[in-house]
Amino acid sequence: MLAAADAYFTGLGLEPALSLPRTRTFTGPLGTLELSVRMEGGHYALVEASTDQMGESRLDRNVKRFFVRIHKQAEPSHTLDAAY
Repeated sequence: MLAAADAYFTGLGLEPALSLPRTRTFTGPLGTLELSVRMEGGHYALVEASTDQMGESRLDRNVKRFFVRIHKQAEPSHTLDAAY
């Protein structure tokens, strides 16, 4: 999962600032992103992300796209429906 994050966020122009076994920090023109992964019983993983941006920034939207991408990789048959 972190390898996917490395590829995805460096493709957006962010540079890795900190790389630990379960944590990544990326910085660049879009802002700063802190991403962490921890295992949660069985085959589940909890991925947490936080940015230094206010409101709905371009970086925040790309973090959401990353979550959709890794979810689709884990469960290709899952469909995402709008929740209005």
